[in-house]
Amino acid sequence: MIEIRAFRSADLDDLYRICLATGAGGEDASALYRDPRLVGHVYAAPYAVLSPRSVFVVEDAEGVGGYIVGAPDTRDFETRLEAEWWPTLRTIYPDPSGTPRIDWSPDQFMSWWIHYPHRAPDGIVHSYPSHLHVNLLPRLRGRGVGRRLMERWLATIRDMGSRGAHLAVGAANRRAIRFYRACGFHEVKRPSRPDSAPFWFAIDLTSAGW
Repeated sequence: MIEIRAFRSADLDDLYRICLATGAGGEDASALYRDPRLVGHVYAAPYAVLSPRSVFVVEDAEGVGGYIVGAPDTRDFETRLEAEWWPTLRTIYPDPSGTPRIDWSPDQFMSWWIHYPHRAPDGIVHSYPSHLHVNLLPRLRGRGVGRRLMERWLATIRDMGSRGAHLAVGAANRRAIRFYRACGFHEVKRPSRPDSAPFWFAIDLTSAGW
């Protein structure tokens, strides 16, 4: 039996584990990073700690195998990250800027994001203020679980007052792009160089379908 349920504090290590296991465009990134928690520090754990109401997990007989995390108000979440999340991590992970970028390891690239976190474009956030990340282990893919998870999350943030949500995805991750389109997201920003920047997708939660 597959259950989608609200995040519990005991699930935090599972979020770190799944984030690493899907951190290379949906594939296992454990061979890339020396620090197995680094990717989760950026893309999963802060949501569980700072915005647990908008975090859900998927659990089957083998345990937690997927999640959706996000924030109903992106700009407010960024402010909280700067005040409550990044400062401690910046004392643990050095800013790699003093080293030539061409020599950076994957850990250093991720450390750079901790010191210089990305901000979504104002034009996107204005119309679609919420954002999300979703990851499933291979055993849960292709079974309709991702769509159920997305629908649960979108309904929750809509009930919290959100009028829309956005996300970014690499151009090479065609499977994810197909999934987001199937869930009702549409492309709102295409990079001039697909190999160097993400595609941005969004969904309007004020339309009749919601």
